[in-house]
Amino acid sequence: MAEKKPPAGLIDLGLSDYRATYNLQVALVEKIRKEGMEDLFLMTEHPSVFTLGKRGGRENLTVSEQFLRERGIPLVHIERGGDITYHGEGQLVLYPVINLRRSGLSVTGYVSLLEEVMIRLAALYGVTAGRNKRNHGIWVENSKLGSVGIAIRHGISFHGLSLNANLSLEPFSWVNPCGLKGVKMASLSRLSGQEVTVAMVKADLEIILTKLFQRDFTVYQKEHIHVAMC
Repeated sequence: MAEKKPPAGLIDLGLSDYRATYNLQVALVEKIRKEGMEDLFLMTEHPSVFTLGKRGGRENLTVSEQFLRERGIPLVHIERGGDITYHGEGQLVLYPVINLRRSGLSVTGYVSLLEEVMIRLAALYGVTAGRNKRNHGIWVENSKLGSVGIAIRHGISFHGLSLNANLSLEPFSWVNPCGLKGVKMASLSRLSGQEVTVAMVKADLEIILTKLFQRDFTVYQKEHIHVAMC
């Protein structure tokens, strides 16, 4: 049996502002780097937002920024890999802030683990998803169900994965998701023929993380963040 890695924390942030959650991740990276703090896995949903990765270009936004402003949807530039994507309520987002070396993980192995988390979550609802050798994330035939994008500072990874549970898929039609033209997006609810909420998926997440990452998780209340940052 593989040796278990150091324990980590799992925190449900609920519905959280994208920029505030990004700033939190950056602060946690520094705490882990300077003080050796435990890795923290942040679960959340975001109000509607488009994020543009470091390799992204505005040409993959197929509507005007004025169109987005009229709908109150920001466009945020970030340093994760990948191109443009959408986050919104009804989508599970998981941000592991994790010291890869301490966890014994290569970048490639870590990305594969994030994909496997989503594959196993989908399987719980009768949806068989897989990988695409050319494009990270998980797919059901030619439809994309979940995305992966990470950034690394000082050997510590942040950003993470997003899995579509029951969110509206219309905003994805305003972009070329992940820079891919003609890609269809999917959700667990549509594919499974049942209502699959983010709350349901979160409830299944801890046991899957424990098995795949070979570590025990302490589930904290979100107030723990304030304590950890002091």
